[in-house]
Amino acid sequence: MKSLIRALTLSLGLSLSLLGAVTHAKDEVFVFTAIPDEDESKLEERFGAVGEYLSKALDMDVRYVPVKSYAAAVTAFRNNQVQLAWFGGLSGVQARARVPGSEALAQGVEDQAFWSYLIAHKSTGLEAGEVIDERMRGMTFTFGSKSSTSGRLIPEFHLRERFGESPDDVFERVGYSGSHSRTLRLVESGSYAVGAINYAVWERELAAGNIDPDAVKVIWKTPAYPNYQWSIRGDADATFGEGFTERVKAALLALDDPDLLARFPRSAFIPAQNADYEPIKKTAQDVGLID
Repeated sequence: MKSLIRALTLSLGLSLSLLGAVTHAKDEVFVFTAIPDEDESKLEERFGAVGEYLSKALDMDVRYVPVKSYAAAVTAFRNNQVQLAWFGGLSGVQARARVPGSEALAQGVEDQAFWSYLIAHKSTGLEAGEVIDERMRGMTFTFGSKSSTSGRLIPEFHLRERFGESPDDVFERVGYSGSHSRTLRLVESGSYAVGAINYAVWERELAAGNIDPDAVKVIWKTPAYPNYQWSIRGDADATFGEGFTERVKAALLALDDPDLLARFPRSAFIPAQNADYEPIKKTAQDVGLID
């Protein structure tokens, strides 16, 4: 009898242990964030919908957590406060370098060949051209975030090539607006004479009628470069189970809701890998933003 009781106790204990493990797995929360490159309300709308989509696709609790800066997105990824993030080219390189084994999973079709625009206030008299106009020397200039690929890294690289000096030596005053939306408003209002913005934000705002073309215009377009991507931590499988990374990748690549894609805006998501962003890493090293 004692042996039977002991066996039943062990069996019950094992069952409870397994039940606890299953419950724990179901209780796991998959958290993601995105660099704050636009107005917060637009980001909440876009990524809140992404969270709902991923929750259904992965059959688990998926939550979007906003951050206040590009650096905060990288820090959250490094500290495992988020396991997935929508990064720009540079912030993705920075984040993956801090978490061994992390992978770029997917990028928009348009992210294979992205552009930045230089925009100017009407008071400058600057016009669109094939090269950066040297007359902007001595004017005021604003980048986006200090860690932005399209709002800082790529434009600064080309400005240095054109002038042979750092932006601080070229312009009367250099600012960092924090986002593309803010850059647009600062130049449109004349608070800064010239600025750098990613083309997707410009084109979307222009199509929506949110830009005064008599006040601000595009004066130069950079050569193409790889940019945004979804990146996942290298320990995601250890945390959420074998094959989880591939499941997330599959879900992102299968995202085909027209309305949700339009909010990015992207026509579709395609596979990405870390090697795609080596040109960004090299450019950041050339400019001195990373070692």
